[in-house]
Amino acid sequence: MKIFVLLTIILFTACSPDLLKDNLLIEGATLINPGKPTEIIPSSYIYIEKGKIQSYGALADKPEGLAPEKIINAKGKYLMPGLIDGFATLNNQSYANAYLYKGITSILEVDGYRRGPFYPNADPGPGIYRLGGIGEDYTTDADLISKIDSLYNAGYKVLLMMYALTPDQTEKVHAHAKSLGMATIGELGLTTYKQGMDIGLDAFVHTTRYSLDIAPRDMANAVAHNPFSNDLDSPKWKYYSYLTQVRKNDSALLKHAQNLAASRSYIMPTMSLSYLDLPDAKNPWLDPVATILDPEDINRPADPQTGKHNIDKEEQKAYTQLILNETAVLEPTYYKAGAKYLSGSATDVWGTMPGISLHTELMLLHTKVGLTIEETLAAATSNFGEAFGWKIGKIQAGYEADLLLLNANPIDRLSNLTRIDRLFVDGKELVPETLLKQAP
Repeated sequence: MKIFVLLTIILFTACSPDLLKDNLLIEGATLINPGKPTEIIPSSYIYIEKGKIQSYGALADKPEGLAPEKIINAKGKYLMPGLIDGFATLNNQSYANAYLYKGITSILEVDGYRRGPFYPNADPGPGIYRLGGIGEDYTTDADLISKIDSLYNAGYKVLLMMYALTPDQTEKVHAHAKSLGMATIGELGLTTYKQGMDIGLDAFVHTTRYSLDIAPRDMANAVAHNPFSNDLDSPKWKYYSYLTQVRKNDSALLKHAQNLAASRSYIMPTMSLSYLDLPDAKNPWLDPVATILDPEDINRPADPQTGKHNIDKEEQKAYTQLILNETAVLEPTYYKAGAKYLSGSATDVWGTMPGISLHTELMLLHTKVGLTIEETLAAATSNFGEAFGWKIGKIQAGYEADLLLLNANPIDRLSNLTRIDRLFVDGKELVPETLLKQAP
């Protein structure tokens, strides 16, 4: 009986974030710091205090005087920053568990409309950087500035700048957001993406949206006035049909790719939105973490039996043609020109799923678009710090202690990202197996 009680206490202590120590030392792992170039330290140490990285380096160079309350021997394992999902929602505790189980330690959280309300009480949960939209419909400059102030005062960190903003308004809105320290992402319409680049937006989201500069301007303006219709005769779908006809030697495509590469703006394709429309797509409901997710929570979920959408053949054909050209022509052209990438899953619209769909996105970036594994890892980690000026996504003194400890090297095989021994969010240790339970 005493042995059972002792084992229970030990296991509870190891798994409960409430009982973890503030000062933590992880030593012996091969450290992988994605970037340009990727930093690799074969036998490393990292020292954490109060959720922040204090120092790191080669284990042989570990400084004297560290005072860890817990030491983790990670010899034979691989340590890297936690993954970041740059466009995702958090609606309930099961979503939070799914993100964490798949190694996602931070999300840029977008909610409302099809994605449902934000769930603020996740425990445990990923770090949250809330994203709020502006410019969905035309309004005055004064109203735009007032809304930005309201979002900022409510704790939002990211401003999504949308279709109805005129070029003049885009410039004013961006300047005001930046004066408050907010990140800016464009999903533009009346403002061209070249104008957005020149203004200095941090990033653009969705291949199908930031490719508007390829289309004739009257087509782009029509989309800006009616961007969301699912009618195959709508301006959006006439534009999507146009995109399926674009080839690699298209002069407008090549010019747009050069503009993206020359700008400081990053792009976030969210190809995972259309992953299920690819002929070779796998059923996401077969992923182990899907057992804690409810199809009723997800916008237009895949059929759990087939892994496909239950839509009519004409609509399915249109979506399939679109994603095939996105992955074969549009994004490879942007990448080869030198565009800079961020990862985002768009969860949970059109069947995208928390945790699962970010790994889909990373796979598509690597196998379809052509990013190297190192570049793909950077798109999900350090590039966010570069794009937005945040201290996340990198192992560096003063940065958030959001980390993955892996049982296999992700540079050898991207799928090794899911072979998680444990993860750390703000320095708090979590064991993946404890997350595989559906929250109430």
